[in-house]
Amino acid sequence: MMKTKVGMMFLAFLAAYGLSSCDFLDKEPNKAVPENYFRDASEVETARVGVYATLANSSFYGNTYMNLVAGDDLTYYGGGSNRISTTGLICNNATTGDGSTSGLWLALYNGIDRANFFLEQIDNVQDVDLTDALRARYKAEARFLRAFYYFNLVQHWGDVPFKLESTYSTGSVSGKDIARTDKNEIYAFIVKEMAEVADEETGGLPSARDLGFLPGYVSKSAAWGILARVYLFWAGEHFRDNEPAPAEAQERFRLASEYGQKVMNNQGHSLAENYWDVFIDMCSDQYNTTANESIWEVEFAGDYTGSVRSEGRIGNIFGPSGSDYSSDSEVTGSADPGYSYNFLQCTPKLYNLYGYNLKSPESEGNIRDERFIWNLMPFGYRGRIKDDEVSPKGTLGRTFTSEDLYKWVTGQIEGCATYQERSFDYDGEDEGTEFNGDKTQRGDVWRTVNTNPTYDTGCGKFRREYETVAKHPKNFTSINFPILRYADVLLMVAEAENEANGGPTDLARSCYNEVRRRAGVSQDAADYGSQQTFRNAIKDERARELCFEYLRRGDLIRWGDYVEAMHEQATSAQGGQANGWGSIGRTVAPEFFNVPESYQYFPIPEIELSVNKLITENNPGW
Repeated sequence: MMKTKVGMMFLAFLAAYGLSSCDFLDKEPNKAVPENYFRDASEVETARVGVYATLANSSFYGNTYMNLVAGDDLTYYGGGSNRISTTGLICNNATTGDGSTSGLWLALYNGIDRANFFLEQIDNVQDVDLTDALRARYKAEARFLRAFYYFNLVQHWGDVPFKLESTYSTGSVSGKDIARTDKNEIYAFIVKEMAEVADEETGGLPSARDLGFLPGYVSKSAAWGILARVYLFWAGEHFRDNEPAPAEAQERFRLASEYGQKVMNNQGHSLAENYWDVFIDMCSDQYNTTANESIWEVEFAGDYTGSVRSEGRIGNIFGPSGSDYSSDSEVTGSADPGYSYNFLQCTPKLYNLYGYNLKSPESEGNIRDERFIWNLMPFGYRGRIKDDEVSPKGTLGRTFTSEDLYKWVTGQIEGCATYQERSFDYDGEDEGTEFNGDKTQRGDVWRTVNTNPTYDTGCGKFRREYETVAKHPKNFTSINFPILRYADVLLMVAEAENEANGGPTDLARSCYNEVRRRAGVSQDAADYGSQQTFRNAIKDERARELCFEYLRRGDLIRWGDYVEAMHEQATSAQGGQANGWGSIGRTVAPEFFNVPESYQYFPIPEIELSVNKLITENNPGW
């Protein structure tokens, strides 16, 4: 099924929304003001898309959100040579004036303001094309998105200003200072809103089936799955405040399981046949071609040549490394798989969680988890060296980490699934031989494994080579990003069942096993009989399944593991190559991982403190 992109860049609405001058209340019929902006169904649709647009904002999933949440025990910012990010918390150097932090704060509140404005105005529109069913659906979407933006605020900042009316609702932009509201009050609002709009009888959201399982818009499945996520985080909120678990925690785990099961029951979702299928779809402008696994995605589109900008940075800020051919129009197809800065490096911890023995792949107990060769790059693209006039322009082949990985990815190991048939095939006279140091070798080659190999490698989850654009721009991609996948729902239900019942239930084991078996591994939940052993198994499985999807940091915080897990990686990196760390990891990772307790919350941005006089203090430690 080819993908129909949602128009994410809502320029007309942005222009109208920016009006805040002294003549804002003028009643000129051609001026876009609250009293006359929503005139017909088409303008309602434009405003509706504007509420969604916050998701793709460059301060959110569009770009710099990575600098805030991608630093965890599985990944660190290590692209290039000793590279340090100057914004965000990812390099442990943030301040209250941090640009990425303030950008996300402003983007989320802008999205909330758009939703509030939309909800205030939609019932004023009388247009036969805006049917009662559409009106109910649009209002439900706006309510859900507003709740989702608030969840991101409390997840990262805790107590925050809480408002349910637009900035311009009173016709004035003055007197708008708002004190922080207790996060538990906001959580109660979030779960109530999400549950109501997804109610099977009275909620306005359509089912995923009614949407044809196209995950660009919010469905009941998306709302239920995110509700499970909210309840799990709320159940663990007490950890970052060093408080005992509240009496309500068990009920929150139960509700997380209940809403996750709603997604599972009769909704038509299942895991894709192969782990990489869902990501290849996201990269190649398709939806759920093998199964309805993707439930909610952030939409991006284009090749940065049109008049409307709706591209993102997924696959560019982190992805397989290679040379930049964006300025050479002659280099296309497999010769130009797309440029990535490869900023995110995996820690040896993530590498080792897959159970793959690089030095002895045939050894007893070695695990061939299919997610390993997709999530962690088993190769790098090898391009023509500068001033070489003999070799063709562009990428000449791939250099694999080992001969075994070359054979695995190229389908030469019996019983091991591979994505090779859907990827570029680099043929050449040196295909299948050892890399001899000559970058002009043509075809896929492999390296000999070092005596002490390093395991900090780049992210391979979002691969630009699958994009359908005629020519890759250097810094922008059309690759969508998953907010919620069915695999995540299964693991949330498994975790919630274990916590709510004092140990793994049959349902918990079934959900865990379903994710494991799709990955091609046989070890299952029967090996984990106690609540603690199953809890640890879920933590590791979420790492293997969901790495690089911006969820791990939140998971660590709600488990009470964040600071300890980060410091463990600092200690590991200081051990250097003996622990599997390469030169970049040894040099920069200890600095990145020695985070203070204050990092369990983001700082309230200086820009907010300077204008909102009812916020008198920052989060602890900031």
